Amino acid sequence: MTDDFKDPREPCHRDPPEYVSLENLAHHGVLYYHIPVAQYEVELNKFATNNGYDYNDKITISRDKLPNYEEKIKNFFEEHLHTDDEVRYIVDGRGYFDVRSKDDVWIRILSEPGDLLILPAGVYHRFILTNEDYIHVVRLFKGVPVWTPHNRSEETDKMLERQEYLHKFISV
Repeated sequence: MTDDFKDPREPCHRDPPEYVSLENLAHHGVLYYHIPVAQYEVELNKFATNNGYDYNDKITISRDKLPNYEEKIKNFFEEHLHTDDEVRYIVDGRGYFDVRSKDDVWIRILSEPGDLLILPAGVYHRFILTNEDYIHVVRLFKGVPVWTPHNRSEETDKMLERQEYLHKFISV
């Protein structure tokens, strides 16, 4: 994605557009699966059980559904990492997950109904809705959910999860 954009809710393609393959995303630790929405409850439950995700919840992000909407959207779009994998299944609506590449540039991932994304612990990322201003998501966790974002800084660069991420995916 380009760094020169007016509205982060737009695709923000480079000129000319550059596309990243699922294989390339996997080299950055980002995994993608497609589960048809019509079958998602059964198939997502199987996926969760097979991969040790024992807790889930649902969240709707829109102006009328999310308290403190403006503040939360601003926080979601701040570059950060988590100490746990971020696992999201899109039930309805659309949004963009941006992740940092090996070259420290943004890769934009359009997430639509049926998409299951896994962002590894320690990867710098951010999230923004599309102009539709709506997304309904199932979040999966291993154990008790941890939603703490650690905004990018010299301190987060030194965190164990960041160092493990760099060693596993970037230093290769």
